Amino acid sequence: MFLARRRPSRAALGALAGLAMVLTVAPANSSASPPAETPAEAPAETNAAALPSSFEWTSPGPVVSVKPDAGHDVVSVKDPTVVRYNGEWQVYFTVANTAGAWSLAHTSFTDWSQADSAPHTFLDTNPAIGNRYAAAPHLFYFEPRDEWHLVYQTGLPSYSVSNDPSDPMSWSAPRNYQDEMPDIVRENIGNGHWLDYWVICDDAMCYLFSADDNGHLYRAETTVAAFPEGFDNTRIVLEDSRTNLFEGEAVYYVEDADTYLLIMEAIGDNGRRWYRSFTADSLDSPWQPLADTPDNPFARADNVAFPEGAWTQDISHGELLRSGHDQRMTIDSCELRLLYQGIDPAAGGDYSQLPWRLGLATQTNSGC
Repeated sequence: MFLARRRPSRAALGALAGLAMVLTVAPANSSASPPAETPAEAPAETNAAALPSSFEWTSPGPVVSVKPDAGHDVVSVKDPTVVRYNGEWQVYFTVANTAGAWSLAHTSFTDWSQADSAPHTFLDTNPAIGNRYAAAPHLFYFEPRDEWHLVYQTGLPSYSVSNDPSDPMSWSAPRNYQDEMPDIVRENIGNGHWLDYWVICDDAMCYLFSADDNGHLYRAETTVAAFPEGFDNTRIVLEDSRTNLFEGEAVYYVEDADTYLLIMEAIGDNGRRWYRSFTADSLDSPWQPLADTPDNPFARADNVAFPEGAWTQDISHGELLRSGHDQRMTIDSCELRLLYQGIDPAAGGDYSQLPWRLGLATQTNSGC
């Protein structure tokens, strides 16, 4: 079964629902084609000494499930973003209702054992956000401006700001990092969708990554001083077939390895989602494969143990738990945990009605 993400068409970016996307799944290649910026005959080396060349994980049952209320007939929770703040895990995620409308929600808790019982707050009850299409959140603290950013898609790469990420009512009305689709995206997107926006910064520059459901990873840039304004120079930094490089990208600084890690969703020849991984010396360096094939994935049902039973065959759109929460997106390679979306393997039908839940995978083969 091919689980294609449903997104509003470019002709109706503000709509709450769109036509379901239908793609033909070709078997995933056993290796990726060379990145767009990297000559195949002379791959750059990366310093990934603290990262293994293969990964193994364990994951119990779902840790966050749906919590409908009188005003929200929610059928799925998906696309999580997570940070540790003031002693609690702050988690924002996408929800879909029975009408196929997408919006955002928040939950928080001290310990993961409390996650499934913690209440949910729906961001459409925040008047500044309102009843609009919103999906795929990404949360971080931008230290130079002393403000929190919640990045999400409204059709464009949008963001809200707050001084307290634990209060979902504190977020501002959305603004845009880019007000229109860049030409390079328009020329390469085909029948895909521009989506899954991710911001990460180094000392001097901030980068906006995005995907197109058509085999391309894009990167725009601005200076730290100019952020959140000035994102331009959008370019393709990685490309492959649409099933080998689909969506759900996330980029981190691996502090103990002094390297950058990219994870991005692919779709297997069985139609199931899984994660590939790449490394780079810097955010403007070429990406090199790490664990990126079906036989050696970053995270796939095949390399995840489910001690309570295999509740999902998809390891889909998620985030690694960070060691910090600022714009550098820092992680510790000794403590890799992945909050992801999974689904009952027997589920089918319209994408917006699929009963996604959130799972938490912990790496079991760390070399630390």
